[in-house]
Amino acid sequence: MSTTKYTADHEWVRIDDDDTVTIGITQYAQEQLGDIVFVQLPEVGSRLGGGDEAVVIESVKAAADIKMPFAGEIVAVNDALTAAPETVNIDPMGKGWFLRVRPDDRSELDGLLDEAAYAKLTQS
Repeated sequence: MSTTKYTADHEWVRIDDDDTVTIGITQYAQEQLGDIVFVQLPEVGSRLGGGDEAVVIESVKAAADIKMPFAGEIVAVNDALTAAPETVNIDPMGKGWFLRVRPDDRSELDGLLDEAAYAKLTQS
């Protein structure tokens, strides 16, 4: 069974049953960005550190960078977003995922927010 955690930067991190995690943006984030028109994904096999730019998103309102919440290796990207970036608006917590990562240190995931803490963050 997978567990979903959140960052203060409005990313969700789904801890998968294997040794990977899937990363995307929350419903709240996609609502703030508006209609997403472009997504630039990293290369599979690249290694990124915590805080490094992982994904570039452009919407009708703004451009935004999705930062890595922890260090790890990119093991998969959602190539479907290149042709259909609006998928992030339609299903941000499902088909609109950005990347799958193998974390260098899974203990870094312990510092992420649970659903209640994230909900409180978005209400303040």
